[in-house]
Amino acid sequence: MSGTRGAVLIGAEVYRAAIAAPPHPLATMRAPVAEDLIRAMGWLAAGQYRTAPVAGRAALERFHDPAYLDALEAAERTQEVPAEARARFGIGAEGNPLHRAVYRRPATSAGGAMLAARLTAEGGVAHVPAAGNHHAWPARASGFCYINDAVLALMEWLDLGLERLVYLDLDAHHGDGVEAAFARDGRVTTISVHEAGRWPRTGGTSDAAAGVFNFAVPEGFCDAELAFLMEARIVPAIAAARPEGIVFLPGADALADDPMSRLALSNRGLWAALEAIRGLAPRLIVLGGGGYNPYALGRAWAGLWGVLNGHAVPEALPPAALDVLAGISYFRGQSRPRPAHWLTRLDDPPQAGLVRDEVRRLAA
Repeated sequence: MSGTRGAVLIGAEVYRAAIAAPPHPLATMRAPVAEDLIRAMGWLAAGQYRTAPVAGRAALERFHDPAYLDALEAAERTQEVPAEARARFGIGAEGNPLHRAVYRRPATSAGGAMLAARLTAEGGVAHVPAAGNHHAWPARASGFCYINDAVLALMEWLDLGLERLVYLDLDAHHGDGVEAAFARDGRVTTISVHEAGRWPRTGGTSDAAAGVFNFAVPEGFCDAELAFLMEARIVPAIAAARPEGIVFLPGADALADDPMSRLALSNRGLWAALEAIRGLAPRLIVLGGGGYNPYALGRAWAGLWGVLNGHAVPEALPPAALDVLAGISYFRGQSRPRPAHWLTRLDDPPQAGLVRDEVRRLAA
């Protein structure tokens, strides 16, 4: 792939504020942990960082309903959601908390994702860890997602004249909002690997159409099984699409250490998946997505940046990286000792396992 030396990391300070209280899964810092680890590893060269802008209304209305955006802006301004708006738009309901940056924060993620598309217009790589809000609908918040930055990044590429795009989603939850946005658009192929039967309970393996691939995988889905699916079905499907650009949403909730799924990947599995696709298109945007254990998420996404820049994961972390890990606040399991690899290593223990028959059948 061209442009890997010029990979760009996109972030913003708005993500450092908590947006929910325990036990909500978002009651922890997420993307900034990855950014802090990247810096502590010495992996961010001069000129590689960009601050995400807040997307303007016209850009957001490329996908989102103006009345919904009005309600989201009003919710941030007043810190109240009228019952009618709550029921109609899902703001402050169904796990989508009202918080002080309920408009500005997702609009910044969208701005970062669209900036990534513009920066890679002529080729290259961008990583936007705080983006990946793949459940948001045009007029409704859903699944902790308010503005669908993944859709907007793909639309930005389409507006720039690209005509063959691929969206690959390895989050534990089906990428429903992105799939629906492009289900009738032959220019975008969507591929989602997610836990069978888990919310939003869509994306069954039989739910396939031209340009839509769903792999609903069983509990305990491991590195060997992801590698098998990548080789047998996913990489061939991407190659057949001859993409001009790929948007990759790795997630971190399919990891064995995440509390929100029963999948069993290691971060090495996600890194290997990125390695498998990075040469398949001249443009690559890596988002973030779900992930609710900051130790697991931060280490996984920092490692993705390492892959994009050719950095080897060291056996011993530098003191600055150890300090980042030691300083993480995580409300789950506070009375129990943290596993050693959360605090001392970037890579997880491998989750190799065997390829089970039910996974083999997905590739048939």
